[in-house]
Amino acid sequence: MSAVRPAYSTRSAFILGAGLATTAAFAVAVLWHHDQPQPTMQAKIVEAAPAIPRQYLALVQMTGQTVPAEDGDKAREENQRLGFSGTISAAKPFRALATAGEDHDRALQCLTQAVYYEAAREPESGQRAVAQVVLNRVRHPAFAKTVCGVVYQRFDASVCQFSFVCDGSLARRPLPDLWNRAKRIAADALTGRVEKEVGTATHYHADYVFPRWAPHLAKLAQIGAHIFYRWPGGWGLPGAFTGRYAGGEHIPAFDPSRFAIAAEPAIDYPPVAALPERRAANDVGGRMDPTKGWKLSIPDPSTGGGALSEMLARQQKASPVTLAADDHHLQGVQP
Repeated sequence: MSAVRPAYSTRSAFILGAGLATTAAFAVAVLWHHDQPQPTMQAKIVEAAPAIPRQYLALVQMTGQTVPAEDGDKAREENQRLGFSGTISAAKPFRALATAGEDHDRALQCLTQAVYYEAAREPESGQRAVAQVVLNRVRHPAFAKTVCGVVYQRFDASVCQFSFVCDGSLARRPLPDLWNRAKRIAADALTGRVEKEVGTATHYHADYVFPRWAPHLAKLAQIGAHIFYRWPGGWGLPGAFTGRYAGGEHIPAFDPSRFAIAAEPAIDYPPVAALPERRAANDVGGRMDPTKGWKLSIPDPSTGGGALSEMLARQQKASPVTLAADDHHLQGVQP
């Protein structure tokens, strides 16, 4: 998530010239349709602006901002210092889409994508927690009132609610086993299964970042690498989740050209050829460059002194041990 879990790694599709743009765009468009029935798509999700109490306006705006990259160890220390809020109130089961239909199929696709791209490598409880956050948002006044509306909220802006919808992650073909597990978890959530461990959480982030908004929300739980939060005060309690599911699920049209023209990021380490040589002249280790005709040569260890020579000397002075034929059998040694 970007407001929830910003994009902390560069995952966009890149090209080197205009000649590859059409090919890349076609490939991404094909992958977008992977393994899912695709009903009619629309260009945008159009919904009324949510009603936000005045006292929460600044906080909502803060949670919608990108979190700058920082040192992971330092962020983990800050996250550990931030205490948990205490009692967790479980959310109500979500059963608005329990029956099959076009809305159910679209919602299942969107929720599966959220579970997969946000938490494919997380424990199953962590994946269920991500699904719970999406459905909690559907019923909270601050967010869209459909599953796809929540997942793709602000998908055409510079900062998405869930980063995977606008950073190029959807161009990656899902791994079948992980995708099927994410789909199963999403289906369970849509038929009323509740992940009680995260209660009414509407936000989360990875533990290697420390968002500016984290101290202002109520920290509920950490599952795997994700830390979950609810809104502070009454706005984060079950009584505030008065939003009703609107129906009419829509999946926005995917524009692969947004990623085809993205600039190639600078790598965070120099190429090996640019690294300075920092070793003694007689150092037999280090990097090898086979293009210069170098060959691996590891000399035998010196026997002129040291612990190795002392050990060899003791072994040579020791009397050999001779075993009789019967001794081999008694000691379990095969002749």
